[in-house]
Amino acid sequence: MRRIPSFPSLRAFEAAARLGSFARASEELCLTPSAVSHQIRALERHFGRALFRRENRQANLTADGERLLAGLSRAFDAIEAACAELMPSSGTGLSVHCTPSFATKWLGPRLPGFMEANPTIAIRLSSGAELVDLMRHPGIDVLIAYGQKPRGAGLRVEPLGPEEIVALCRPDMAPEPGSLTPEGIARLSWLESSFSPVRWADWFALNGLAPPKTRGGPAFDRGSLVISAAVQGLGVALETLRFAEEEIASGALVRLGGAQCEGIRRDLHFLCWRARDDDAHGIRRFRNWILAEERRADLSGDVGMAALQSSG
Repeated sequence: MRRIPSFPSLRAFEAAARLGSFARASEELCLTPSAVSHQIRALERHFGRALFRRENRQANLTADGERLLAGLSRAFDAIEAACAELMPSSGTGLSVHCTPSFATKWLGPRLPGFMEANPTIAIRLSSGAELVDLMRHPGIDVLIAYGQKPRGAGLRVEPLGPEEIVALCRPDMAPEPGSLTPEGIARLSWLESSFSPVRWADWFALNGLAPPKTRGGPAFDRGSLVISAAVQGLGVALETLRFAEEEIASGALVRLGGAQCEGIRRDLHFLCWRARDDDAHGIRRFRNWILAEERRADLSGDVGMAALQSSG
């Protein structure tokens, strides 16, 4: 026999501690605030110690409460993952979530091709910059994560392939390839992309250049905004070529330093779905399509960049 308190009391405590509010926990659990409070007090009596400090109508965790929450969070995550394995996937609709920049600069322009080839699959596209745990968002079927490779039980993760992050600027702002001297570098404004894991220090180190001693240029929280700022002449952008395909093709942006400056190649976007949905028709079709699109874009990008470098 397991020697654990009642599950409802543990569930009420975990919700209140995670959400930071008895009222919000009551909404999530469809209970009254007094019922949540009753469950937590019963748990405190079971342990013989306080789990919350109740001061000025606020409920803050005690040290014992913090310790219990850490253990329960791991346990509840494991329970949720185990239950998710048995849940059926959604019907013919396919909910895809990604970052705003990926949606507008790469995925959105290509989606009509998927919809034409798969008319019975209704795509629902959402975007956001915040980190999303797919196992805690049942309304999302496919997640295209950015930055770090997601990990977790019951999760399938496949990189969309390495992408090249390069320094880009307007043609009239680009110095001669051999003039990236400390003086030339100091005259340029270096735009910052707040959420990108690739920093200017990485690019300067790779190309054997000394970074500017002065502070960089404006910072933006979207890769698409950094690209737009570079087109407007606000400075040099350090961004993935995935977000600059149109601007490079039109000649609005060129590669700083031409072929003399290297780009940084990394896996930055990851296709994620639940293991239980391996055989789901919509997810399988979307996975095959987006990987094929990525390979096609990568091949055309290599040709385009070769032409751009030779002209530089």
